[in-house]
Amino acid sequence: MKSLRGETIKKIMRRAACALVLAVVASPVSAQGFPSRPLKLVVPYAPGGSADSVARIVARKVSENMSQPIVIENKGGAGSILGTDLVAKAEPDGYTLLLGQSGPISINPAV
Repeated sequence: MKSLRGETIKKIMRRAACALVLAVVASPVSAQGFPSRPLKLVVPYAPGGSADSVARIVARKVSENMSQPIVIENKGGAGSILGTDLVAKAEPDGYTLLLGQSGPISINPAV
């Protein structure tokens, strides 16, 4: 009998990988030579946690496929608002990505 927890973690990791790949490669207009420099993946949680582990696994696979490094930046604090805000204010060039949840994006502005 397989572990239910192990299967759930695998499903979460697969979904996170798919979401990151879609965010990177499914842009409406793809520029020639994108990406021409390393991408930055902001994780709005403390290093060493589950979100950080998922980000590093996903970033490694995506980096291999894109032939560009992906730099992980942990920006925890304020209930993940600091990291989310950093990405929201970043230059909209597609080189800064966020691995987060819907809470800081949808609920926190109303609070």
